Amino acid sequence: MRKAITLATITRTLAMAARKIDPVYPGTAVARLESVHQRLAAIPQSDLDGAWPDARRALLRAGGLRDLPNARPGQGYTGHAFNDYNHCDLTTMLGDVQDESNADGSVAEISRSNLLGPGIREASLPELGEGGSWSTCTNGCASDPPRDVAHIQFRSRIAFKLVWTPANDYASFVLVDDDGKLLRKGTPQPPLPAKSQRQMNYRVVQGSKYAVVADGDPAE
Repeated sequence: MRKAITLATITRTLAMAARKIDPVYPGTAVARLESVHQRLAAIPQSDLDGAWPDARRALLRAGGLRDLPNARPGQGYTGHAFNDYNHCDLTTMLGDVQDESNADGSVAEISRSNLLGPGIREASLPELGEGGSWSTCTNGCASDPPRDVAHIQFRSRIAFKLVWTPANDYASFVLVDDDGKLLRKGTPQPPLPAKSQRQMNYRVVQGSKYAVVADGDPAE
């Protein structure tokens, strides 16, 4: 017996046909990534140079994430995003890959049960487009090609990476895209993440394409 074709099936099929596919990282939610870049460009510079908690919330919104500091970890909690040395990759991934968990251990220093899907679906803002967003770990990003959560676990590019720059004693950050090109920068006001976290954040990318902009003069 042939199954009836529903409106939902037709809509889903049309959406998949119109989906932009990244041939190198097919888990990337490309349209959502483009929406993130548009939102990021629209953030007033005064927000990025204002109090860090407000700047961080602006980055969450631009990245398509809700500010959920009271949610349970693994269930949408985003209080860690950009607040430590490691959760500084804003990744936009398709729903097809959101429940990947690094079960084979391909991403070093990451749990083999790194199931992020429930939190991604809870915290992601739907208006940015298909797929979801998350602040994934940067471990492994200095390899060429990168061997971090975004690129290996989700087979996705990053929309942006936050890197604290050593050029002015880690008081400023730069936001770079998947190729390491500058998107935005800021010099936020206290309270900032601990200096040790900002230093470690830079060390993770040191020597890679993601450090090139951070190694320059933040005033330029």
